[in-house]
Amino acid sequence: MPDRLTTQRTSQSSFDPLNVSLQPPPNETEEEKTLRLEAARKAVQVSRNIDAGLAESRKAMDRKKRAVKILLLGQSESGKSSVLRNFRLAFTPKFFETERLVWKTVIHLNLISSIKKILSVLQEEWEALEHDAPDAPNDTPLSSEHRRLALSLSPLLAFETSINQLIASDSSSGGYTVTVRPGGGWKDKISSFGRSASAPASPIDKSADPSQVMQVLAACKDEIIALWEDTAVRRLLNARGVHLQEDAGFFLDDTARVAAIDYVPLDRDIMRARIRTLGVEEHRFITESGFRAGTEFFITDVCGSSSQRSTWIPYFDDMQAILFLAPLAFWQSLDEDKNVNRVQDSLEIWREIVGNRLLAKTAFILLFNKKDVLQAHIAAGVPVKKYVPSYGDRPNDVASVTKYFRDKFSAYHRKFSPVPRPFIFYETEAIDTKSTAIILGEVQEQIIRNHLKDLDVIFTHAGERI
Repeated sequence: MPDRLTTQRTSQSSFDPLNVSLQPPPNETEEEKTLRLEAARKAVQVSRNIDAGLAESRKAMDRKKRAVKILLLGQSESGKSSVLRNFRLAFTPKFFETERLVWKTVIHLNLISSIKKILSVLQEEWEALEHDAPDAPNDTPLSSEHRRLALSLSPLLAFETSINQLIASDSSSGGYTVTVRPGGGWKDKISSFGRSASAPASPIDKSADPSQVMQVLAACKDEIIALWEDTAVRRLLNARGVHLQEDAGFFLDDTARVAAIDYVPLDRDIMRARIRTLGVEEHRFITESGFRAGTEFFITDVCGSSSQRSTWIPYFDDMQAILFLAPLAFWQSLDEDKNVNRVQDSLEIWREIVGNRLLAKTAFILLFNKKDVLQAHIAAGVPVKKYVPSYGDRPNDVASVTKYFRDKFSAYHRKFSPVPRPFIFYETEAIDTKSTAIILGEVQEQIIRNHLKDLDVIFTHAGERI
């Protein structure tokens, strides 16, 4: 027989406090047992859901580590969103096609925004005449016909306001630019009208229905063309410094096509469309074509206004490449500060980010975007030295201007980079989808090769890592 000490040890070693706590309480009724077992079942299910969620999060984090991560940087109006759309068109054409009709609404809003600017200038002219000399002879170039045109087009403004409030979820969005919150929710809201067309709509719903806007635009097409082509209106716009042709999202010259009832946006139209995103937006997609189709990309687009640049730093971590857009708009100043030249501001941003040690291993790719706009201004005889005195008496042609600024960016890149790295730059025209696709293909291949090298998966035939 085992001695007393052995029996005691055996008894203690078999004691399980957890098992005791899980035992049913004494005198438990059948109803209490059912409730207890159901609570235990739910607790187990919650635990499994948590474990599954954690496992999925780990998979997502691991997948993101192996994905290609790109950060789009540049001023507001530099063309970051257009470059992103070109990425979509070049490498995910099927996905791009599903959003074509969504961009139709944005283009219609862009057109109405231009009309809104014209009507605002006309209204200012009429108010100035009434305020300054109500009894004086009317010497304005505007006539009763202009008042008729303005009155016939004014209903468009209500549609613009309603749709802007719908997709921005913010009644204070206002202004002349389509403004949305980060994420694709605004696209779903526009698309939802097509899916629920058979449902009864309130008057407010109808004013926010993109199909209603299309019909009103088609009905007003002739009036829009007449207003825009009117000589007196053009002179008044120029006198007040309003140059609509230089605005992003300018479609007045295409009114006959864009305002047609059967209008379907061309690729170039979608690239030209103007929409402003408040805050930071991350876009994830898997390439359908191009170098190494099936590669997962995460492209982060951050707000370029000067007041938001302090928020860029948290997004520098773990980026394989930065695409920096710098339109050579030497004749423009910042909207936030009219004393700061746009190109000089781009140079200062470039100097700061290439010198940032958090980005020492990040590839930088400089895009001199909006090449077509630069060519138009040079062809019109706009002198560079008037806006950039340091340009001096160099030739006032596109090649010389591009080289001058390229050398400036290259010098900063060489001087301030924490470690030596190649200076890579391209000249792009966002609305030229074919040439931009070729450039983006080269960019994609270069980024992926560098990324795979970092992941230790590119080797030479001899087995040595490149």
